[in-house]
Amino acid sequence: MQRGTNLARLGGYNQAVILDANRRAHEGIARVELVELTGLSPQTISNVVRRLVDEGMVREDRKAASGPGKPRILLKLEVSSRFAVGIHLDPALMTLVMLNLCGQVVASARYEMPAVPEPDGTARAMAGRVRDLIASAGIPREQILGIGVAAPGPIDVARGIVVGPPLLHGWEAVELRGPLHELTGLPVLLDKDVTAAAVAELWASKRAAPENFAFIYLGTGLGAGVVLQGEVLRGASGNIGEIGHFPTQAHGTECFCGRGNCAGMALAFRTLIQEGIDAGLFPADQGAADLAGTTAAVARRCRLAREGHPVAEQICPRAAARLGEAVVHVANLLDVDRVIFGGPLWDGLADFALPKLRQEGQERFVARAIHEVEVAGPGLGHEVGAIGGACLVLDHALSPKASGLLLGSQA
Repeated sequence: MQRGTNLARLGGYNQAVILDANRRAHEGIARVELVELTGLSPQTISNVVRRLVDEGMVREDRKAASGPGKPRILLKLEVSSRFAVGIHLDPALMTLVMLNLCGQVVASARYEMPAVPEPDGTARAMAGRVRDLIASAGIPREQILGIGVAAPGPIDVARGIVVGPPLLHGWEAVELRGPLHELTGLPVLLDKDVTAAAVAELWASKRAAPENFAFIYLGTGLGAGVVLQGEVLRGASGNIGEIGHFPTQAHGTECFCGRGNCAGMALAFRTLIQEGIDAGLFPADQGAADLAGTTAAVARRCRLAREGHPVAEQICPRAAARLGEAVVHVANLLDVDRVIFGGPLWDGLADFALPKLRQEGQERFVARAIHEVEVAGPGLGHEVGAIGGACLVLDHALSPKASGLLLGSQA
């Protein structure tokens, strides 16, 4: 819990401290408890709470007796007073969600990724989908805090652009944050999709989140979001987690970096499809399918393996073993409590990967004599990237640890 300050010029920070305390107090919290928890003076607490009540973000919920004396009035966050929109741009799909202040999904939509060959049209398509989502949810626009975009890296946070992601051909320097702000009039955040997924696990997952974990995203790319000591790490340029170039024992399809043993390429959809073609599981032209069709084909291969198809049963465990090699490096490097997996590829690989990953952790995790590493699937399902985008906005609005990246936030 961050402690506040009574300096008037940091009133915005104090408001975030109090909102964060209210968010975490599911049964409500009294003003006197806020004083003890935040270190703020009773007068500062009173002033900020009055403003939050007037703005409809906090309500006086009920009285609670705690021994002799006047009953305390408990404050609760008004979860439906504000909302955040999240967008996840995957090379195959665009997923949108709307969250309330508790991180609950109140509306969602999913579309095939638009205009990949013409990236300049993506911001317009996103803006249109956002307007549709707000209209379908019936939420007044003034209650929308902002939009969080979770995009494949690399990203240039300062300029709000996506810079040449390997699987989005033609996206050499695509500006998203500025155009989306201009088209919607809403504040916009941009972050890496794997980092946004890690933020989602901190904010919206119903399970208790440890303070040290890595989120591994398996889809059309391979990446890791990192949380240490309860803080989301982003790196010098916001591009932490590029684990796709970790070496594996598999030698096959050449990566764009020039090597033939990169984990990301060993687990890439096109590699898995080609293995299926070589094994006779798919027709020879399967590799020419669009990305959405390729995703479905990989899922079908995993389903065949679960159903006992002998060839598929050999291929899927191999992919799980490649993943295990990369994940052990992540766990040892970061000394995390938990490794969480998600993305389109994970659902198919989970049955094969979980036993292998747990075995790898027992055998190769250096600190295994001190603590175990839990291996788990996503607590938020396939929408975790989009939920993470919206959670970026909630984190900015409600957390005293906000990074201050919102465009137009002064307005």
